[in-house]
Amino acid sequence: MRGRGAAFAALAVMAALAGFLSWRSEWAPAAGAVLGAALLLRVVRERGTSGAERPARREAPGGGGGDILAACPDPVVTVDGRGIVTGANEAARALIPALRQGEPLALALRAPEVLEALRATARTGEACDVEYGARTPGDPFLAVRLRPLEGRSAAVALFFVDRTRERRVEAMRVDFIATVSHELRTPLASLVGFIDTLEGPARNDPAARGRFLGIMRDQANRMARLVDDLLQLSRVELNEHVVPTEPVDLSALAAQMGEVMTPLAHERGATIRLDVEDGLPPARGDRDQILRVVENLVQNALKYGGAGEVAIRTRLSEDGRWVRLSVADRGPGIAPEHLPRLTERFYRVSEAESRARGGTGLGLAIVKHIVGRHRGRLSIESALGKGTTVLVQLPVFTGQGRPPGA
Repeated sequence: MRGRGAAFAALAVMAALAGFLSWRSEWAPAAGAVLGAALLLRVVRERGTSGAERPARREAPGGGGGDILAACPDPVVTVDGRGIVTGANEAARALIPALRQGEPLALALRAPEVLEALRATARTGEACDVEYGARTPGDPFLAVRLRPLEGRSAAVALFFVDRTRERRVEAMRVDFIATVSHELRTPLASLVGFIDTLEGPARNDPAARGRFLGIMRDQANRMARLVDDLLQLSRVELNEHVVPTEPVDLSALAAQMGEVMTPLAHERGATIRLDVEDGLPPARGDRDQILRVVENLVQNALKYGGAGEVAIRTRLSEDGRWVRLSVADRGPGIAPEHLPRLTERFYRVSEAESRARGGTGLGLAIVKHIVGRHRGRLSIESALGKGTTVLVQLPVFTGQGRPPGA
């Protein structure tokens, strides 16, 4: 009878695990395997093997399903009808360090919603799903599935799944959409307003029509820049896991961009000084993306550095493993509290100034992701009244192997 009881206990745990695994679509094959094993165990236990007594087998704590619990990658805890812990795998003990077999779950898990659901499942025998956590920024957010164990009076299995990453990604997605909507709404509202004006009071006013059309063109160009930057950022993130493998002459790109940006520099009352080292080895990378990095850095220096000199410099690192590109201005500088957030999407030190100068708030975010894809390094140094220097380091092209630090 004891052997039959152990068999049914194992069968119950297997069935509960199968239900849990099937809940997660990527584990559907595993769910089928667990169910098959459960059915096979039941048949063998019922039919026996020619009436011979099987050799005794040591079971893990918590009954015949202990091996199954240990094999489950996510935390699993089993409790009896009184809420006493009867089994737990290593993942559960790591998640809930205070967990002890033979002690009430309530002593280790301070989650009222889970404990209430546990009491309800033990009382009614009905499955229940709850979520808890994330009460402070460092807390994980967990989904818990509570399933009654058949054949064991009021026993319940609790399956924990970490949903922290999904929650954070969802929060970032919602915030991103809200920010993009806000960024597009302003120029769209301006366009609609000017169109209404041109159709109404300014219909027969050539001077007003010319002025309004100029403003409308600026707003349309602003939206076009924003869409272009969003598409560029999306493309970079899509291929961020693929490391570029082509040789790129960083000094040549710096000289090219210095020439292209000279008209903008004159418009801003600034000058561009090139200080490129001859004979630099090529960097490992994607030429078009690195060109975009140089373009964004020089544009930022000219937009926000004020009238003065913008220095573009290339050098080889002392250990010979990195090709360095730096862009420095002598502008007003950036306060220290802003530096850690400069590469965030849509973050601006001064929103009004950025929009007035045609910025989208995505330039440095694009630079960060491109440098990340190249397995490079990005650093920003600035001091109020002394200017800002942005340094990009890209791995030297060796023709084989992976870049340093990849």
